Amino acid sequence: MDLTREGQEAQRIKEKVPILVVVGNPPYSVSSENKSDFIENLMSDYKEDVRTERNIQPLSDDYIKFIRFAHWKIEQAGKGIIGFITNNSYLSGVIHRGMRRKILETFDEIYILNLHGSSRIGEKTPEGGKDENVFDIQQGVAIALYVKLEEAQKEKKVYYANLWGLREGKYKYLFRNDLQSTEWQELTPTAPYYFFVPKDFTLQEEYKKFWKVTDIFKEWSSGVNTHRDHFVVGFKKEEIIQRIRIFAGSLPDELVRQSLNLKDSGTWKLSEARQNIKSLKPEDRIYHYAYRPFDYRYICYEPILVERDRRNLTMHVLNKDNLVLTTIRKIPKIEDFSALICNLIGDRHLISDGTYFFPLYLYKQEEDRKQKSKGTVMMVFEPKAEYKTKEPNFTPEFIKAVSTLYKKEPTTEEIFYYIYAVLYSSTYRKRYEEFLKIDFPRIPLPSNNNVFKKLSNLGKELVKLHLFKSPELAETGIAFPKGNSNTVEKVFYDEKNQRVFINKDQYFEGITREVWEYRIGAYQVMHKYLKDRKKRRLSLDEINQYMKMAKAIRLTIELQERIDEVYRQTEI
Repeated sequence: MDLTREGQEAQRIKEKVPILVVVGNPPYSVSSENKSDFIENLMSDYKEDVRTERNIQPLSDDYIKFIRFAHWKIEQAGKGIIGFITNNSYLSGVIHRGMRRKILETFDEIYILNLHGSSRIGEKTPEGGKDENVFDIQQGVAIALYVKLEEAQKEKKVYYANLWGLREGKYKYLFRNDLQSTEWQELTPTAPYYFFVPKDFTLQEEYKKFWKVTDIFKEWSSGVNTHRDHFVVGFKKEEIIQRIRIFAGSLPDELVRQSLNLKDSGTWKLSEARQNIKSLKPEDRIYHYAYRPFDYRYICYEPILVERDRRNLTMHVLNKDNLVLTTIRKIPKIEDFSALICNLIGDRHLISDGTYFFPLYLYKQEEDRKQKSKGTVMMVFEPKAEYKTKEPNFTPEFIKAVSTLYKKEPTTEEIFYYIYAVLYSSTYRKRYEEFLKIDFPRIPLPSNNNVFKKLSNLGKELVKLHLFKSPELAETGIAFPKGNSNTVEKVFYDEKNQRVFINKDQYFEGITREVWEYRIGAYQVMHKYLKDRKKRRLSLDEINQYMKMAKAIRLTIELQERIDEVYRQTEI
């Protein structure tokens, strides 16, 4: 009875009692369990501007729902203040643009103190020093104050400040300073993004003339999201086959659940999946998988077992002769922008948290046999074998633009290689860094045909390197001189001797610091490969792969310099 009264009182306060100040540190959870009709109806306002986006899941995070509820309460009161410390992603996230617009419409003064501290993206201070979070979490955070005056102001004021450095220094600053003593930078958020962080858009008109990759390619998608990598992804085929046999065997559900560490979700039930996979031969569903940069593993690619299979994409790649450009829609800082070529189905975390795949060719089926589902019964995936033709995955508008610009129309591959070269130009990345932070990259088309050809040829070299098909990788110049257990225990770099240690005795030799620190997207590639194999024994193939990676990255750095020389020669 007491709980009932407490719930009723909470409901009364939520809906009827005027509240003028809301403060707190709401929970962060993108997989929110708070899905009442009340909050979902309120959230529709924040989602209004992005209904056509493919993934608006970040807007369902709990902390955003708390902001929306507080926003609504202050609107109801007609005046008031919100003071929250939250995840800072919404300050610059493209998907949050409608949320920021709605906040601007309601509040007259906005103060943002960005505390940064994201270990997920390896944030550093502007001087390159260590930047720590004020909490024991990976996600960067920010303090926001939203002020709604009783008499609404025509001109909205948005003030912004950064706080970088070590945790203790941030604590001291926060204890000693307030709204008055903080040195604010005034922002002018404008359509269509309404950013709550400083942006320099002086090159916007120039950049807008380029071709957005989503206007170049007809079909594209984010990568496969298994939601259970530990089950369907592995270093060896045999370990996956063993797991699938346990899963499909006769053991009770609870025992299988515990032994394989599997949990039900809103869209997946272990018992149903087991019933529908009894006839599966796991060895028939295991394929090479682009998991992380230059880190190729195996996956049991069966839609019953993965969360988002992206069949619209994988049907053009699985067992096909194809190339796939992967890139990202936005980046937290410019040195993390990247693209990577692959010729396999791949993971949505391949180069970043959200990796998008753009295949070069689309394969046409002899017969379009679509999978069907009846009720809760999930149908086992049957890979399509009959593909008679393929066509370039370029839009007609882009093809027309290219054919009009150049007397001799480039081949499909030449165009693809050119795009890849541009995305690896450091000059391009630096010049357009503000735009690469917020959306898919745009590709310029040079009026000079000679520049196009040179960049295309360099892009072709780059593709061969990144697919490990370049003859230059036959000899790497990297040594692994000491035999022992080959077990990865502690990974560290010895700059003086150019060695990467995997344990106290064994190391790879001949790896420069530039190669060791080279990043593709969110990852420091040479470190990530070994870190993900901690407590595992490196196979001979993995040792050879690591040596080739080092050589491929060194040659990539050299190629990027050559690409820049050509890119800077001509006005694009």
